[in-house]
Amino acid sequence: MPHPPKRAFSYSLIMAYNAISFFSFCTLLLVLPLLFQAVLADSKDKKTSPFEFLQHLQGCHKGDKVRDIYKLKKYLEKLGYLSYRKNKTHAHDDDFDELLESAMKIYQLNFHLNSTGTLDAQTVSKMMMPRCGVPDIVNGTSWMRSGKKKHHPGGSKSIHQVSHFSFFPRSPRWPASQSHLTYAFLPGTRGDAMSPVARAFQTWAANTHFRFSRIENYRDADLTISFERRDHRDGNPFDGPGGTIAHAFAPTNGRFHYDADEPWSASVSPGAFHLETVALHEIGHLLGLGHSSVENAIMYPSISNGRSKGLDRDDIQGIRALYNR
Repeated sequence: MPHPPKRAFSYSLIMAYNAISFFSFCTLLLVLPLLFQAVLADSKDKKTSPFEFLQHLQGCHKGDKVRDIYKLKKYLEKLGYLSYRKNKTHAHDDDFDELLESAMKIYQLNFHLNSTGTLDAQTVSKMMMPRCGVPDIVNGTSWMRSGKKKHHPGGSKSIHQVSHFSFFPRSPRWPASQSHLTYAFLPGTRGDAMSPVARAFQTWAANTHFRFSRIENYRDADLTISFERRDHRDGNPFDGPGGTIAHAFAPTNGRFHYDADEPWSASVSPGAFHLETVALHEIGHLLGLGHSSVENAIMYPSISNGRSKGLDRDDIQGIRALYNR
């Protein structure tokens, strides 16, 4: 059998090479988007917390000047521990001044840490925990750590046990005529949050004089629940994954917001925040409770993901004291 001419053989090789190259190019076009998505997902998973800056500030104390100390000032200002109203120039610098040291000491007292004013490892660890966005201190007054005898805002009775619950300034409450409160979910609320929130309302109803019922028309509801992102025009912007995970307003405002950028779960799941536990905390704010320094209390400001909690004696004492029950 005669051999094909060399020129024809070379042409066949070129055609075969081009076919393989075209196939490889097409494969690459298919694979590249998948690789790009994988890189994006990986980078998203590794997104740092808004509180990550605290790590490299560990060990800072009065007299230091270190990059990002101004972020520490902003952190403490947002939570009510610090105010530079009289000297605004220092609010944006990196000087660890006397005012910042004083704020650090108050924070440490509230969270049962060594009140040194130094940003030690334990303090950094506590400050980096995800938390409620409601300030611990409002108008310069903090009762979180007091451990003193508490008095009913509306009566003469007092609680004789050591308590650490707190109220908002001037102790706002729902009027006595409004013990039946309605709640509604704003449009766009994720469906798996509705049952956990309902259970949280049932828990508070079982321990208070309140009754709660869900209605569909959110415009008529006393309380509203929704998921929001970043700046959602209520004066308290969220900060993305990690950081502040939810907030609510004192009576009789009635708004409760979850941060939609957080991982949420109806069950207790590693890496996700428990919808019902956070709802219990925020409903406490809706009823008038501030934060507590009791770590087991639902009104403790911080919560880890993958964890659930219920009402503590401190929470129940607080709500009964607020409403003179």
